[in-house]
Amino acid sequence: MSSAAPPAERKKVTTNTFRLKAARGEILTMLTAYDYAVASAVDRAGIDSILVGDSLGMVVLGYDNTLPVTMEDMLHHCKPVARGAKYALLIGDMPFMSYQASVEDAVRNAGRFLKEGGMDAVKLEGGRERTDAIRAIVGSGIPVQGHLGLTPQSVHQLGGFGPQAKTSDAAIRLLEDAQLLEEAGCFSLVLESIPARLGELVSKRLEIPTIGIGAGPGCDGQVLVTYDILGLFDRFTPRFVKKYADFHGEMARAISAYREEVESGMFPAQEHTVEMPDEDWGRLEEWLNGREH
Repeated sequence: MSSAAPPAERKKVTTNTFRLKAARGEILTMLTAYDYAVASAVDRAGIDSILVGDSLGMVVLGYDNTLPVTMEDMLHHCKPVARGAKYALLIGDMPFMSYQASVEDAVRNAGRFLKEGGMDAVKLEGGRERTDAIRAIVGSGIPVQGHLGLTPQSVHQLGGFGPQAKTSDAAIRLLEDAQLLEEAGCFSLVLESIPARLGELVSKRLEIPTIGIGAGPGCDGQVLVTYDILGLFDRFTPRFVKKYADFHGEMARAISAYREEVESGMFPAQEHTVEMPDEDWGRLEEWLNGREH
């Protein structure tokens, strides 16, 4: 039986909810969604927050990384998620070059996520180099979630998708960046693919909640890509992912069964067809016979 509260008992999750839950020591839950159906299922399961991640570039659009994803791609997927989820805090992931070029671009594009995409907040990657943009976005009334550690939009600069902050110097820089993002106004912070001890240390040092993805159990919450935990994305599985289902395998089985039944004539069967009353069929035959003679 599902542990999610009935809709009548649930309230819309807000950034304030995030802070209060973390302050009470309650673990925050977060997953991605890119369409109405998955967003509805995630929402019904009682997940606190849904991220419309630019990971859609890889798991939905088939790119090798997230860099080709555009604002139009993101808004296209944000809209159905907003229609499907009524309770979760909705966060739109700002894509590559939607906030890096200028503060003005950052504010304008962040606003589009709320105004056009139906999101409640935005997420962007980077540390001290993003504080001006974060302050401006927050100053415009738009909540911002930060993202440190493995930042996929910097994959070429980082040299790949490997773990980050494994040296003392890199760990110090990440901790400093985390504190700067908090001071800039972020309401929460995603920590991706960093040592578990560092994830716990950062979480203890910050007042804002941390959401880990490959950052250990010491964070205030956890996030994963829904396609990964369902086994829908089969190209690779990050080490920090736990698969709770194998939907890709099940889809392949179901599709093969469909092909076999169509080819053998088993489908469609009688129960899958629509019938016309015999009386009307007789009239149709009479009409045809009349035209042919």
